[in-house]
Amino acid sequence: MEPISDSEIKRVLVVNAHPDDSDFGASGTIAQWVKKGIEVSYVLCTNGDQGGEESGHKKEEMPAIRQREQRAAGAAIGVTDITFLNYVDGHLEPTIALRKDIVRQIRRVKPDRIVCQSPERNWDRIGASHPDHLAAGEATVQAVYPDARNPFAFTDLLEKEQLAPHKVLEIWLMGFANPDHFVDITDTFDLKMSTLHAHASQTAHNAELENMVREWGQRNAGIGGLPDGRIAEAFKIVNTN
Repeated sequence: MEPISDSEIKRVLVVNAHPDDSDFGASGTIAQWVKKGIEVSYVLCTNGDQGGEESGHKKEEMPAIRQREQRAAGAAIGVTDITFLNYVDGHLEPTIALRKDIVRQIRRVKPDRIVCQSPERNWDRIGASHPDHLAAGEATVQAVYPDARNPFAFTDLLEKEQLAPHKVLEIWLMGFANPDHFVDITDTFDLKMSTLHAHASQTAHNAELENMVREWGQRNAGIGGLPDGRIAEAFKIVNTN
């Protein structure tokens, strides 16, 4: 499916399970949106405190470290509106509470487009289907439809927090097994790598990081029919209007 033209998009909300998820999946694309003047906001469901076993840091240090790294990664591409929901890493479920928290952020930001993780398991890329990813994706899709647009859903958000219903026009799913939209990020690949290097607790130990990410992107470009040597990020577009 062809997405809505970026010229018609004013605001984008990116919802992910962990710090670095959007940087691996979509930061080259997000950098292009920011350059076009689109306002981009991030919501992170957890602080990623179960990641970083190779970093040398203690587990109790990880939430603060990963929040700091995500803010630095966002700054590298011009994203400064970053919200952490503080759910426990590794324990995320698509609960009503999580759904409400995401609805709150949708109504606050009022995005035209949402980027989130696929709620469907990708058997060809098991790393894309971390249980927290699936939960964050499912809760986000549920929040988009029906709750965020429904004045009878979570009425206290309207009555007590003055957060009016909002309709999101489309969702871009990351990590989907059969993507149908490919964004050429060759010209923003350096910015993508800047975001990933900012997550030092997750990436500093990987001497092959840039080659690995480039190979993934070139594979996406090939699937999307882009010329040899180009680098792409891949998405499934869902019309929710």
